[in-house]
Amino acid sequence: MTPPPYVPGHGLLAGRAVVITAAAGAGIGGATARRCLEEGARVLVSDAHERRLAATAAELEKEFGADRVEALPCDVTSEDQVRALYDRAVERFGRIDVAVNNAGLGGTADLVDMTDEQWGRVLDITLTGTMRCTRAALRLMRDQGSGVVVNNASVIGWRAQKGQSHYAAAKAGVMALTRCSALEAADFGVRVNAVSPSLAMHPHLVKVTSEELLEELTRREAFGRYAEPWEVANVIVFLASDYSSYMTGEVVSVSSQHA
Repeated sequence: MTPPPYVPGHGLLAGRAVVITAAAGAGIGGATARRCLEEGARVLVSDAHERRLAATAAELEKEFGADRVEALPCDVTSEDQVRALYDRAVERFGRIDVAVNNAGLGGTADLVDMTDEQWGRVLDITLTGTMRCTRAALRLMRDQGSGVVVNNASVIGWRAQKGQSHYAAAKAGVMALTRCSALEAADFGVRVNAVSPSLAMHPHLVKVTSEELLEELTRREAFGRYAEPWEVANVIVFLASDYSSYMTGEVVSVSSQHA
């Protein structure tokens, strides 16, 4: 089954300032940056891969204008770099309306063979990195009295899969972090939600996942196809917009998998 037609922008984020991690390339982060710009936002894109980030930023600037696009490399395992990222956003845009925490690291390893280093690396980027970025955003949004955080979780935080103990634990942690921080942030008018995609195809996923596993996961999808990254980005935009004004602490599954 082929994907549906691309949905045009409707000004859902007009004038808002958005920070997106892991936004270089053709994955969910890059698709989200484009969707936010199409919806009228100003966007600070970030990624640990400087060359890919520069290429992504140049492409977006050419299409949407340099006045609406900023880029800064950031490794979410570094508290100093995370702080610098949000400082740059405030310096450039004057405020932060939306933070999309997309950075994560996967991999496949059975627990009996997994090293502490493998476990720790995935948890540090995927869970602790999301915590660092959420914390930085909330500190600024608390003073503003408004803002939205959208985290990227995964259905694997709910569903078991061999070789994914570290990644599943990290994504389940992102879900719990989302729910708990949302209750705290509600006290100062800020919402925190998450998306939980099943299978969104992008070049990095192909590099770290076997062809056999990708085919198996695709067969499980009710539509018989994987999601396009922009289909996940659409839901992120919904959660970032006023259309989800009564939603906080929610994890929205972006999936066509059988129950």
